[in-house]
Amino acid sequence: MPETEALLSRFGAANTQVLGISIDSVFCHANWAASLGGVSFPLLSDFHPKGAVAASYGLYLEKAGITDRATVIIDAGGTVRHISSVTPAGGRDIAELAALCEKVDQEYSGPKEAVPSPATFPRGSTLYVKSSCGHSLKAMNALANFHLGGAIILKNVTDDPAAKAELVKLGGKDQAPCLVVDGKPLYEADDIVKAMTDSVAYLK
Repeated sequence: MPETEALLSRFGAANTQVLGISIDSVFCHANWAASLGGVSFPLLSDFHPKGAVAASYGLYLEKAGITDRATVIIDAGGTVRHISSVTPAGGRDIAELAALCEKVDQEYSGPKEAVPSPATFPRGSTLYVKSSCGHSLKAMNALANFHLGGAIILKNVTDDPAAKAELVKLGGKDQAPCLVVDGKPLYEADDIVKAMTDSVAYLK
């Protein structure tokens, strides 16, 4: 995954939206991606019915109960142009896959929509969190995965009384997580993650 992350601009230049998919839950994906230092492309959960999407491409390993480690490249018209497997134990050559995407992009003559460039947050945007809070962890995982640490200030109100006072002053309560953008607080973790997702413009 870090190798793919490092070549995202190359995939984007080839009008390619990178997606990861496995049978793991969205919660597993978020924590796993954060443990790798952030995965900013979408990770899709083929959780229920288990492996249904992978099975539609012949890539669900029924006996093992897992998805094969495989790559599928689909052109802008919806035609599958490439499928390959390296088996669950294998490794991919990401530069080679980027070259394949570039080839598919060059050969496709129909209309295509460019992968949008990431946006950013206004200066001073702040994410307030609390220690030992699952909702705060969800928001922090999104912050890490979308590599927004340089755009959003992170403050822990559990450890920082001044941050807690700021939060109360801004919204009248110490509820966290809270994302403050242009002075407007956003409290629900799902809404915060959506705001971050929208900012990086994936899947629009």
